[in-house]
Amino acid sequence: MPTQPEIRRFRGAEIAPWLDHVACLRIAVFRDWPYLYDGDRDDPYEREYLAAYVASPDSVLVLALDGGRVVGAATGLPLAHDPDAFSAPLRKAGLPVAQVFYFGESVLLPGYRGLGVGHTFFDEREAHVRELDRFRWTAFCSVDRDPGDPRRPPDYRSNDSFWHRRGYTRLPGMTAHLPWNEIGKGEVQHPLTFWLHDWRAGR
Repeated sequence: MPTQPEIRRFRGAEIAPWLDHVACLRIAVFRDWPYLYDGDRDDPYEREYLAAYVASPDSVLVLALDGGRVVGAATGLPLAHDPDAFSAPLRKAGLPVAQVFYFGESVLLPGYRGLGVGHTFFDEREAHVRELDRFRWTAFCSVDRDPGDPRRPPDYRSNDSFWHRRGYTRLPGMTAHLPWNEIGKGEVQHPLTFWLHDWRAGR
């Protein structure tokens, strides 16, 4: 059995020393299905994406550490501090972006899965949002893939049921489109559908 990792939470500028660790973890985990991300730590895309978390004073980074080694990470920041590609679909739907806190990645090395870290990542980020006490919604996106894609692993299980149990609802048609380098294809535009949790409605 793997060691239960230590969980630590950081905010705003405190995130800066961990950016390279998070970049390496994103590149390793997102290489797998369904993202198939062909990432490079020195790619401007990677650096610009992560820099937004340091620039936002209300951002959050939750790390899973095993003996000082980063084995998992989850991020979040006010949607108004994120690039327009994320906020545009919600603006179009008439949601007040200033009241939405956006959860970015939640990535964990395979050997540490099944220990409840995924729930802890949500618990810590949601606790951060409650402490800020000015957001009505939390949201995140998941990439849309053709279930018949031959690259889909036969044993792959989506996180949909996990997210539903956490109180999140998928919003078909509320979709962001983001480019990233896909393995074997180069830069491709990818559709990502929003999931939303309304905190006024309770859990």
